[in-house]
Amino acid sequence: MANNMIPVTILTGFLGSGKTTLLKRILNEKHGMKIAVIENEFGEENIDNDILVQDSDEQIIQMSNGCICCTIRGDLSRVLADLADRKRAGELDFERVVIETTGLANPGPVAQTFFMDNDIADQFLLDAIITLVDAKHANQQLDEHEVVQRQVGFADRLFVTKADTVDEAALGDLRHRLLHMNPKAAIKVVNFGDAELKDVFDLRGFNLNAKLEIDPDFLAEDEHEHEHDHDHDHDHAHDHDHDHDHADCDHDHGQCNHEGHDHAHHHHHAHHDDKIKSFVFRSDRPFDANRLEDFLGGILQIYGERLLRYKGVLYMKGVDRKVVFQGVHQMMGSDLAAKWQPIEKKNSKMVFIGIELPQDLITDGLNACLA
Repeated sequence: MANNMIPVTILTGFLGSGKTTLLKRILNEKHGMKIAVIENEFGEENIDNDILVQDSDEQIIQMSNGCICCTIRGDLSRVLADLADRKRAGELDFERVVIETTGLANPGPVAQTFFMDNDIADQFLLDAIITLVDAKHANQQLDEHEVVQRQVGFADRLFVTKADTVDEAALGDLRHRLLHMNPKAAIKVVNFGDAELKDVFDLRGFNLNAKLEIDPDFLAEDEHEHEHDHDHDHDHAHDHDHDHDHADCDHDHGQCNHEGHDHAHHHHHAHHDDKIKSFVFRSDRPFDANRLEDFLGGILQIYGERLLRYKGVLYMKGVDRKVVFQGVHQMMGSDLAAKWQPIEKKNSKMVFIGIELPQDLITDGLNACLA
């Protein structure tokens, strides 16, 4: 990341999920970080009433811990450009930005701002979308509001709050449901909105070279459905397992039981037919670059609005390096990553998260692009 780029975190989650608790901590705790928090004005659960004086259209308040809070009614890219100008002029001092979307908002358009607007893309780097999910009310909210499903689908990390209000089995079922919508977001159980700040920042969810983590439980289920290539898949999921758990649990002290292994026995629970689902495509055969490019271009054109997030690490014929790609809706980026190491098994792994995507059509199309 270029040093002068300002990392941005988008914080989303339905009303009552604990965003306010997390924001209050960011704005008041002595964490030594200089953060500008941009708060959308249309939430029912804003922190403004407590700490901001409402006497103008736009307020920028310097907090005692060095953070800045600004409440906006208006265009996000204008506010970001304004903040960057003031930072350059030395009027404001901040190192990163947190944007809180209102509880009823779809985070997609907010994320797209960082790809569509060149001035913004030159100065700000979208780090991650974090979604807070209230364990007690999540199932009902997911059933009733597609926007809550979208918030889950867009996430790089999911924080499950208020877990102490439900039992272990209900928590396992919720984790399972979230996993089917989004197997690439690490799920962490946090008390209230009390996530550790190191779990909030520098997650690099939009970094093209970031490793593609797919929850091993999701891959394991995948295997039950495809017994025929079980052997290959099993090894594959196994390598993955170690990294995933390590990444998720090393800061979690004692909460790992919510995170992983003991939920294999929850496969019998009520199946929610969520509109937002995900699927993983894997292959040991290399892709033909031209065919793949044409096919993905077509898929984005037709299904772009329904594709929320997608990401992959690809094995390309004739290329000695991994190719990484990811996107939001129709906006896709790709890049060359590290060389394949002699000990590595070359393969491609892609995850697609979207609204009623034609999984068979996409899978058949990708298979047809293999060299």
